[in-house]
Amino acid sequence: MNGNLAANAELIAGILKGVSEYDGIEVLVCPPAVYTAQVSGLLDGSRVAIGAQNASAFEGGAYTGEVALGMLKEFGVRHVIVGHSERRALFAESDEQVAQKAKAVCAAGMVPIVCVGETLEEREAGKTVEVVSHQLKTVLDSIPGDALAQVVVAYEPVWAIGTGRTATPEQAQEVHAALRELVAGIDAEAAGRMRILYGGSVNAANAAQLFAKPDIDGGLVGGASLKANEFIAICGAAADAKVTG
Repeated sequence: MNGNLAANAELIAGILKGVSEYDGIEVLVCPPAVYTAQVSGLLDGSRVAIGAQNASAFEGGAYTGEVALGMLKEFGVRHVIVGHSERRALFAESDEQVAQKAKAVCAAGMVPIVCVGETLEEREAGKTVEVVSHQLKTVLDSIPGDALAQVVVAYEPVWAIGTGRTATPEQAQEVHAALRELVAGIDAEAAGRMRILYGGSVNAANAAQLFAKPDIDGGLVGGASLKANEFIAICGAAADAKVTG
C-alpha cells in the first residue's frame, strides 16, 4: 500500500527508461487497485505489463469494497497476486480462500501469481516444505489441468518479508525444487514450464545469486520495487541469468 499520483508517474518513468536495456525478460508492475487506471495509462504501449495485488473471487454484486476481476481486466490487467503473506496474516485469508481466488483468476482467462511461504516458527520446526506444499496443493487441486502451466508460483518466506532478512540462495532453491517436484507429480510438462519466483526481500545485491539457481525463475519484488534504480538492477540480474542459464 504505497504510492500517490506524482510518485507513481516518477517511478513508472524510471522503470520504463531503465528496462528498455533488457530484452527477453517479463516485467510486471502491480499497483494498488485505486491506481490501476493511472498506471495502465502510463504503461500503455510499453513492454511492461500491469498486474493487480489482489482481487475478489466473486464476479460482482453485494461485496462492498471488493474489486472484481472483470473490472481489473478492463484496464489491461492479466496477472493477479493471490495469497500474499500479508493477505494471509493481516486479513486471515485461508488456503481455501486463496484457492477460490486462483480458480476465479484462471476462469477469467487471467494468470494467478500464487504466493506461498512459511513463518519463522514453522521453518525452525523443520516444517517449511510441508507448509508450502500444503498451501500450493490446495490451490492446484482447484485449478483446471489445462491452466496449470500458466500459473505462476511465488515463494515468499514470511520471516524474510520486509525484514531485510533473505533466505540464502541454497535455502530458496531447496524450497523451489520441492514446489516444482510437487507440480511434476501432477503434470511433469507443466512443472517444467511453470515459473516459480522468489519473494523474500529480493534486492539488487542478492538478485544475481538467487536467479542463478535452476529452479528460481525470477522475483516477486517488494520494497526494492519502489526505487526505480534498484528495480532495474534486479531486472538486469534476471536478464543476465536468462542469458547465462
